Amino acid sequence: MSDYEGMTVAQLKELLKEAGLPVSGKKADLIARLQEGADEPAPVEEESVEEESVEEESDEEDDFEADYDDDEDWDDDEDYNEEHVARQKPVLSEELKAALALRAAQKKGTPSFRRTEWFRYKRLSRSGWRKPHGMDNKQRRNYKYRGSLVRIGHGKVNAASGLHPSGFEEVMVHNTRDLDQIDAETQAARVGATVGGRKRENIHSRADELGIRVLNRRRER
Repeated sequence: MSDYEGMTVAQLKELLKEAGLPVSGKKADLIARLQEGADEPAPVEEESVEEESVEEESDEEDDFEADYDDDEDWDDDEDYNEEHVARQKPVLSEELKAALALRAAQKKGTPSFRRTEWFRYKRLSRSGWRKPHGMDNKQRRNYKYRGSLVRIGHGKVNAASGLHPSGFEEVMVHNTRDLDQIDAETQAARVGATVGGRKRENIHSRADELGIRVLNRRRER
């Protein structure tokens, strides 16, 4: 009794975990549970029983794997289909696919363009790119430690210009009527930021009926 009382609640819980007992309750309950477990004789487990349980579990796993070996069985599972819903893919030509892949590869080597003196003033670090001016401006004079300049050499593939990374052409949508003008094979919808929640839900449901992908779809709570 005195040994358990001198321990902390965390230590008592560790002893209960090792003994396979519940760890919920107050400190007095934990001590009483440990004393009851110490008074009871430890159960003797036969090796044969353990071997039988292991064999039964392995047989159940084999049966489960055999049931879901084929892709057709996974397709018939309703729960699996609800968890994963494939997004719409655009219908692209081979030339456009190559252009998108080349643009993605070029983007990895593109530097980050920062405004002059962005490291000195916080308000400039939050702003976008501005062309440097001034006769003695180090960035305009292309001093390497001042960052890269925006120039034509950093341009990307013209064939993929303005396309979403998935390959869709983005179309801004503010109501369900705008969806009727979209080609589901090559275009995708982007809901405007000023659209309310109720109208946004209507746009989502209408887009699902027409098979149109919404690029900025919000998660349903």
